[in-house]
Amino acid sequence: MNYRSFVQRHRKDWKRLEELIQLLHKNQTRLAAKHVDEFQRIYQKVTQHLSYSQTYFPEEETTGYLNDLVAKAHNIFYQERSSNWKQLKQLFGGTFIFLLSEQWKFVLISMLLFCGGGLAAYLSVLQDPMNIYAILPEAMAQSIDPERIGSQDGAVNSPIMSAEIMTNNMQVAFLAFAGGITFGLLTVYLLIYNGIIVGSIAALFMHHGKTYDFWAYIVPHGIIELTAIFIAGGAGLLMGYKLWVPGERTRAYQLKTYAYRSVLLLLGTLPLFIIAGIVEGFITPADISLEAKYGFAVITVIGLAAYIIVGKRYANQPPAIAARDS
Repeated sequence: MNYRSFVQRHRKDWKRLEELIQLLHKNQTRLAAKHVDEFQRIYQKVTQHLSYSQTYFPEEETTGYLNDLVAKAHNIFYQERSSNWKQLKQLFGGTFIFLLSEQWKFVLISMLLFCGGGLAAYLSVLQDPMNIYAILPEAMAQSIDPERIGSQDGAVNSPIMSAEIMTNNMQVAFLAFAGGITFGLLTVYLLIYNGIIVGSIAALFMHHGKTYDFWAYIVPHGIIELTAIFIAGGAGLLMGYKLWVPGERTRAYQLKTYAYRSVLLLLGTLPLFIIAGIVEGFITPADISLEAKYGFAVITVIGLAAYIIVGKRYANQPPAIAARDS
């Protein structure tokens, strides 16, 4: 069947599905009365049309149109009847973990870029502490005094500090995610640069014999915070990769499809940033022993691992993604 015949033969079904979507959207309480059977029948047919079009006419506009139509139909029939709370529960309880397990390679690359930048800066500053002035902005480098670590415990406004930290971390994550639109180049830069900052500061504290103290103030919030940044960076790298290597599809199609996955990954990190911000605002500067800070860090690792393990049991592919992949 050629393209023109395909469109002429099935466009009545597509038009009818559009009409039913509008009808069902306006009359949610009467779904079971009159139109459900027709909707289900045409929905299944159009899903098959989408699969056929993706196989034989992937570059045609009709394929994108059918993809959107199937996604809208599925959302109208299954999702819009769910409360916002249920949708959030689905995102954080299963969808996020599904996408994380599906795109773990990009998250790993994100972590390696960060660690690579950190290691290079660490070795440079460890060799000559004065290199920190060439690596970090002057104001930041001058503000770091390893001998005064912990001297201001309890002297900060924790709620304000927590809010500022959360805002800053989310900005970094959003930029790393949005950097995917630059073919991932901005994402790569941000990951390496932030790794350089951490690595150079760690080396300076090492030079002053304060490594144990330094990491005690980093790991309680840093494990969750960095995990979230790596995931956001992985989301950006995923978009960038699909722009570099679109395969048989157009770059516009790949951007539209994988931007959706990336947005869900980014949204899934929000609770992690909130938790990290609270910990960094209240636990990190708290007047407690260094051992207690390390102990709290262990608890965050266990909690994060438990979330991922339990989430895998309920991980499910979002309907809109299933429609795009079909």
